[in-house]
Amino acid sequence: TSIYTTLSSQDSTTASSPTEAKSRFAMLDDVRLLANGLLQLGQSLRDFVHKTKAQINDIFQKLNIFDRSFYQLSAVTSEIKEEEEELKKTTNFLKANNEEIKNMSLEINSKINSIVQERAQLQGKVGNLEEKLEGLSQSRVPADQINEITTLKEVIETQDKTITSLLKAVQEQHDQLDNQNVKIKNLEEKISTNSYQDTAEKPNYPDPVAPDMFGYLTGNSTNQDTNELPMDCGDLFNKGEAKSGIYVIKPNQSEPFNVYCEMGSDGGATVIQRRVDGSVEFHQTWKKYEQGFGDLEKDFWLGLKKIHSLTQQGVKILRIDLEDWKEEKYWAEYNFSLEDPSKDYILHVSHFSGDMPDALANSTGMRFSTKDRNNEHHQSSKCSRNYTGGWWFNSCGDTNLNGRYLWLRAKGRSIRRRGIHWKPGAAPSFYLKMTKLTVRQAHLREGFN
Repeated sequence: TSIYTTLSSQDSTTASSPTEAKSRFAMLDDVRLLANGLLQLGQSLRDFVHKTKAQINDIFQKLNIFDRSFYQLSAVTSEIKEEEEELKKTTNFLKANNEEIKNMSLEINSKINSIVQERAQLQGKVGNLEEKLEGLSQSRVPADQINEITTLKEVIETQDKTITSLLKAVQEQHDQLDNQNVKIKNLEEKISTNSYQDTAEKPNYPDPVAPDMFGYLTGNSTNQDTNELPMDCGDLFNKGEAKSGIYVIKPNQSEPFNVYCEMGSDGGATVIQRRVDGSVEFHQTWKKYEQGFGDLEKDFWLGLKKIHSLTQQGVKILRIDLEDWKEEKYWAEYNFSLEDPSKDYILHVSHFSGDMPDALANSTGMRFSTKDRNNEHHQSSKCSRNYTGGWWFNSCGDTNLNGRYLWLRAKGRSIRRRGIHWKPGAAPSFYLKMTKLTVRQAHLREGFN
């Protein structure tokens, strides 16, 4: 029995050994899985840490840039405030002087009035003495009366000299008052414009491109038959040209001339005006606006004569593309035509469409005006002189895309109204960084709308 028991126990021990081995192998697999998971987690954490460090470094760089910009802005703001304080002190000082001068002028006027009254009294006395002298002409005049008459004449002459000098002093005081008022107005305008202006106008403009770029061409200069030239950029596109650039066109009843064609997927358009960097002065004469000026690849005005010839070939669409200083872009389109030069290129626009307010409707029916030729209906407004550039002004109306190029937005109202702006009625104005005017042939459905 004991032998049997021993064998049984050995068998049972032998039978349990494979299970324990399997259990141990299972535990090793779990450990390996856990180790792999921890390894992957560690790698993920390391990648996350590296990525976070890179983001933090980027944030620190942006913060440093912001700190520098803020410091520079603070310095400029401090300078502007100091200049503003100085201008205010000067204005207050001039106003105080103005008040003192006014008070002195009032005192002088009162003295002059009293002197005039005394003079009238003396003249009355002299008149009485003259009558007495006439009555005593046949008799001897007493010595005391002669002395009295002489004394009165001397007093009157002295009073005349005093009055003359006082009148001269009053005139000088009035001149000083006028000068002081002019200085005060200039200082107030500087405070309201220059002290609060975000940026300055570009002071100098380079000379425009040679005028022959905007002159009419001859058949010899084009090196091709003028009858084969396209009528406009749309005609050029239809003949297979798909690249934007400078080309020669010949509208009906016109000599050939250079234009910049802008080609798109649906046709070609002729650019008649563009402002991109303020490199060209647009405050030009009537002759320049008729002929055209600038650089056809940058800032330019094509010329009223050429624009008029383009509008004589069926219904034309005028497209206006604008971009403000916040880099927001807008567009508008109109049916467009100009009348002939004898009517000063009267503007006609209709059928507005676009994603900005209509600010050109008030200019329809207006004649074109420049600094040397004011064709406004209200001749007294003189917007072409008070503003800059040439445009279809309507009593200093809502828009002027040929105004002075201003860098960023000027705060002074008089400065803003001289710049490029698009103002739809009572709505806020758009102060512009870029403008572009193009003309294209209307499609059949557009022509009937």
